[in-house]
Amino acid sequence: MHLFVDNLTNVDFSYLDPKRGLVGETWLASIVLEGALDKQGMVCDFGIVKKTLRNWLDDTIDHSLVVAKHSPQLTLKQDSSIIDLSWCYDDSKYTINCKSPNEAITLIDAEIVTPESVATWCIEQLRNLLPDTIDKIQLTFSPEPIENHAYHYSHGLKKHNGNCQRIAHGHRSTISIYCDDQRDSNREQQWCKQWQDIYIGTREDLISEELIDNTNYYHFAYKAQQGDFALTLPAEHCYLIDTDSTVEFIAQHIANSLKASAEQHNFAVRAFEGIGKGAIAFA
Repeated sequence: MHLFVDNLTNVDFSYLDPKRGLVGETWLASIVLEGALDKQGMVCDFGIVKKTLRNWLDDTIDHSLVVAKHSPQLTLKQDSSIIDLSWCYDDSKYTINCKSPNEAITLIDAEIVTPESVATWCIEQLRNLLPDTIDKIQLTFSPEPIENHAYHYSHGLKKHNGNCQRIAHGHRSTISIYCDDQRDSNREQQWCKQWQDIYIGTREDLISEELIDNTNYYHFAYKAQQGDFALTLPAEHCYLIDTDSTVEFIAQHIANSLKASAEQHNFAVRAFEGIGKGAIAFA
């Protein structure tokens, strides 16, 4: 017998890609469980499935930096509390360095991060968390279907009390822009193209800049409740704003930027942070 839960939850995270570098991502998680019926006539109680899997995904993947620990792009140092890694990408043209508390980075047994490789790793970890009556677990991750434009961004929110304080977590998001109450697809496309695989950094978190092999690098660092965080990546893959990078500030930044470039028009920006949530700003 099979039990399924479609779109059980979604995870917002970032990962390191051999070509793209630091990528913010959002996936929907669905699961199928195969096993014998218990005394209740169930493969597994839906409440147990939802609670167990959601909590585990929240603790393990959501708002973390996911890294394929067997990738040749990775150089890794780890002790009981800190992970310090270096990642070469785009044919070794660029390098990313990240130093974070252990819980902020999830190392998976794979050579590359894909929905399939992450699902395979997760299934192995989940086997001991579900009842013995479960014979087989099928877990799938998929992106949200987005008809219009989308962008991938990463950020860190040092003032956040939860896992958003991690310096390299992210989202795949869409955006709706209205100019004088009319939907403006061209401006939506422009912002999504500009912010494809971007790190949105807060200026006060920018500690230094350095030219390495003819590439300008930004070094971000801050101390938060979970510990000390540091991230270095190419400046051309960053976008600096004067505020924290909450979705509220991001939406207002876009609205203000649009207004500055076209003062005769009024703008409304509906910016998403992952799936089904976000902020609306006006200028």
